[in-house]
Amino acid sequence: MSNEKHALIIGAGLSGLASALALKQKSWQVTLYEQAKEHKGIGAGIVLAANAMKALDKLGVGQEVRELGAAVRSARIRDWKGNLLVELPVAEQAERYGADSYLIHRADLQQALFAKISTHELVLGKQFVSFSQEKERVHAAFADGSRTHATILIGADGIHSRVRKSLFGEESMRYSGYTAIRGIATYQDPRYPLESGGGFEAWGKGIRFGFSHIGNNRIHWFAATNAPEGEKDGPSGRKQETLRRLDGWYEPVRAVIEATEDAAILRHDIYDRTPLRRWGEGRVTLVGDAAHPMLPNLGQGAGQGMEDALVLARCLADDHTDSARALRMYEEIRKKRANAIVKGSRLMGAVTQWENPLAIAARHFLLKTIPARIQSRRLDWIVGHEV
Repeated sequence: MSNEKHALIIGAGLSGLASALALKQKSWQVTLYEQAKEHKGIGAGIVLAANAMKALDKLGVGQEVRELGAAVRSARIRDWKGNLLVELPVAEQAERYGADSYLIHRADLQQALFAKISTHELVLGKQFVSFSQEKERVHAAFADGSRTHATILIGADGIHSRVRKSLFGEESMRYSGYTAIRGIATYQDPRYPLESGGGFEAWGKGIRFGFSHIGNNRIHWFAATNAPEGEKDGPSGRKQETLRRLDGWYEPVRAVIEATEDAAILRHDIYDRTPLRRWGEGRVTLVGDAAHPMLPNLGQGAGQGMEDALVLARCLADDHTDSARALRMYEEIRKKRANAIVKGSRLMGAVTQWENPLAIAARHFLLKTIPARIQSRRLDWIVGHEV
């Protein structure tokens, strides 16, 4: 294989797959190296805001995602008793942005991207260890003792990125202060008629609950609850412990948890990292969660990785004679926006997880009194963006 325009991509998650598709559109050869021994979809539901959908269209998979997911048709914030605090004008937002937001199972999104990758472009069971560089190429070493080289190396290996560690050394992750319990249930109840693409969040004291209808009677839900880092499930088990914490909440909060199989309920402490001043060195750079892991509160983790992929490919196409310079150009274009969203996501999480009753009362008063259109406009710079 010629090394003239060949990219090694470490990690075959959403950002790695998006980077591969974007680079292939610019006539680059790509090889994805994934440490897992088999490629299978994981995770729960995911929201793809208008900016992410526009990116997916440019990557050539927008229509497939629309067929697999459900367009967002309602978005409400309530208190834990079910009282409406605000209903966001999703139809108006979609018209303003020129695209609907979508809800989809993460595994379905991953499969839509993976379907565009050729078999010879993906190597499984390869754990990245380190890289080294020379003037014209970069070398990658793997845990099985094998080595390879190419024009550039892209770290798309997530929040625990080994490429990032090789670049900048050991760093501590930042715990958000809360853990997320998530699941997907097949759920339908005539007492609570639900439209495809409908959803809400309910905010309580140190805990919030999210509920999204992602199509085919499937409900993605999550509970974000304040907890010490590393806390284990209680003796009654994850499902019963979650139901206990949501005791007294309005339905269908508890009903959809009851409808979820115990083994399908996931739990993860939620982390991000301090934003980096630089994302790469020489012929190596980072994309997605490897570059800017963010808390999920603004629904932008996947979208920002896709934006990274498109800008990266564009820069490499525009400056095809100096790949290292093109990577620095990509980083300069993307850093400010991505890092601002990291900070915004952390701030949003702090507000939604408040425990002080006075602060909660003030929060709910503002949500009820500030017009929904004004509240939604605060996200225009994020959701209305197009790369």
